[in-house]
Amino acid sequence: MGNQNLFKIMNVPGFDQQIGKLVSMMNYARFTTLNAVKGLTIEQLDYLQDENSNTIGSLLLHMAAVEFGFQVEIFDKRKPNDEENREWGAAYELGDRGRKEIKGNPLEYYLETLYKVRERTLRELKDLNDKWLYEERHWDGLPSNNYFIWFHVFEDEVNHRGQIRWLRRRVEENL
Repeated sequence: MGNQNLFKIMNVPGFDQQIGKLVSMMNYARFTTLNAVKGLTIEQLDYLQDENSNTIGSLLLHMAAVEFGFQVEIFDKRKPNDEENREWGAAYELGDRGRKEIKGNPLEYYLETLYKVRERTLRELKDLNDKWLYEERHWDGLPSNNYFIWFHVFEDEVNHRGQIRWLRRRVEENL
């Protein structure tokens, strides 16, 4: 992701116009997430502020899990299967399960997971047109559309990136 046009919402070559603008927003959100975790150690990624918090590592994996879940639901037109639920469940749920299962991984593990999941999203979006963004669907029992779903993917990332920045300051104070 080059920085030349990172701070512009604009068309992205290879994508239909509105999809390209969505991708440019997703790219910026990811750029800021990557900057927020740059250089973190395993100990810092696994730091728990208190018994109810999530770690930075688990929040990174959660971002990938949310995107993966929507890939399965929207691109594959199905719900995650048992194997996928086992693989992604802790990252999707977070909480106690996340605290128990998501730890001991280097930063590269989380970044590679984020990259692989995003790579599929971009590949799929390249084959779609702007009309697809406005196709209606139900999400969480409410009327929605594909545009909102993919907006929510990076909106969720931005939300958790804020938590990561807060946690990073606590990590640096306490470790």
